[in-house]
Amino acid sequence: MVFAFLGDIGGGELLLIMLVVLVFFGANRIPELARGLGKGIREFKDATNEIRSEIERAGESRPTPQATTVQAPPAPVSAPPVTPTTTPSATAE
Repeated sequence: MVFAFLGDIGGGELLLIMLVVLVFFGANRIPELARGLGKGIREFKDATNEIRSEIERAGESRPTPQATTVQAPPAPVSAPPVTPTTTPSATAE
């Protein structure tokens, strides 16, 4: 039933509610309100469907682990070869 959330409201009560709405808003305003309500519900449905599809896509496309390359450490920088230097000895005869 469409009006199950209303509980035990009968036909007379619904007629009274519709009459009060008609008096407050007028006959010209009711179609505009209904159009605005319909657009709002449609936008809400579209947004929920978009969020649901994004969540489903995120669950399906799990990132694949990428191969990691291990680089060898750089070679140590060696000092230039030391050449022995001869100095004249003060004790030389």
